[in-house]
Amino acid sequence: MNGVCWITGLSCSGKTTLSSAIHEYLKDQIDNVILLDGDVLRNVFGNDLSHKEIDRKKQIKRMQNLANLLSGQGMFVIVAALYSNERLLDWNRRNLRNYYEIYMEASFEVLFKRDTKGLYGPDSLELDVVGKDIKWNPPKDPDIVINTDNEPDVSKIAIEIIENMKR
Repeated sequence: MNGVCWITGLSCSGKTTLSSAIHEYLKDQIDNVILLDGDVLRNVFGNDLSHKEIDRKKQIKRMQNLANLLSGQGMFVIVAALYSNERLLDWNRRNLRNYYEIYMEASFEVLFKRDTKGLYGPDSLELDVVGKDIKWNPPKDPDIVINTDNEPDVSKIAIEIIENMKR
């Protein structure tokens, strides 16, 4: 099994939770699975980019290139990435092998409740927050949309996604 499962959504929508569940499930079944989380990769690459829109695009390009390299070598790559840009997601569809896109949808009311970093609050000192300071563009044609407002069973969803991808 190789390919790329790209999970996107706003901060606190459940990207990391779902990507981790998929990774945990698959790592017991196949040897060639890797998880690329946007927050983790920022640190791996030296945290040299700001959170401004232009740097967010650079970060996604890094993730795309890494996902392309790894999937081209037979890896199954799970990506959890915040920034959603139509051109970047179109590039994914055209260039990433066995590409599967998941949009984690959640209302701002729920995101605010889950916000442990204080990104969305009125007293937030964070600048360049996607969905607040930077316009959020939901993916136009994801393979699946998962609304996380009602705290879905992530383990069950992970298994369903893997079964869909195998088809």
